[in-house]
Amino acid sequence: MTENLVRDYYTQSVRQEWRRLVKDAYHHLEFETTLHFLEKYLPKQGLILDAGGGPGRYTLELARRGYRMVLLDMTPANLEFARRQIKRSRLQGQVERVIEGSIVDLSRFADHTFDAVICLGGPLSHVLDQRKREKAIAELSRVNKPGAPLFVSVMSRLSVMVIELMIAPHEFEEPFFKSLRDQGDYFGGFGFTACHFFLPEEFADAFRSQGIDILEMAGLEGIGSRHNKKINALAKNELRWRVWLETHFQTCTHPAVIGMSEHMLLVGKKV
Repeated sequence: MTENLVRDYYTQSVRQEWRRLVKDAYHHLEFETTLHFLEKYLPKQGLILDAGGGPGRYTLELARRGYRMVLLDMTPANLEFARRQIKRSRLQGQVERVIEGSIVDLSRFADHTFDAVICLGGPLSHVLDQRKREKAIAELSRVNKPGAPLFVSVMSRLSVMVIELMIAPHEFEEPFFKSLRDQGDYFGGFGFTACHFFLPEEFADAFRSQGIDILEMAGLEGIGSRHNKKINALAKNELRWRVWLETHFQTCTHPAVIGMSEHMLLVGKKV
């Protein structure tokens, strides 16, 4: 089962995933850009579900900002790590529950429970079965209050084609490549776990078909996507970095940039 592959992968990479968003300027772009849109659309206060929240990076960040949080993830090792971080940060009062579970089945929560739902970093990308992805989107919407914002980020198919060209063109000869290119499906075994990589129009249509009103989409790494070394070098120059961030936020919602970015964010609203 692909779910077991995903769970095993993240069991072995808990600390790596915890550090991923803050380890350098390039990866911090994903985090900083996501926070930009959270700040723009989140209510001033309320109860937020962090669905597929891994070791809790966003749970802790939003708890520090005064939100009440529920963290759900299917990997016990992630949750154990998150509990330690919550305790260390003295945020137990803000994090109401830490729960093992899947985004495909949120039946433990009643309809209209949350003031916002976040599903960030790619949990939906790890649901390879299309019907299960549809169910996950329906569940994320169901537990959200009417009019409440929904934030989901996934991994981009066009971006992964670029990285294949850059560092692994020999994999063009492998049978899995055409499945990745044509359907977006990757079943693991070549350095990453099972994953569905989205086209931007596919991503948007999946939410529209569930009655979600799309407020905004963004490419989280933007036009700097896959240029890790250049971005990290640029960040060492304060003036140039400030100009680059201005440029990034001016362009990250452009349709051409969204599709080529490593991670795509969708901000929706339950209607």
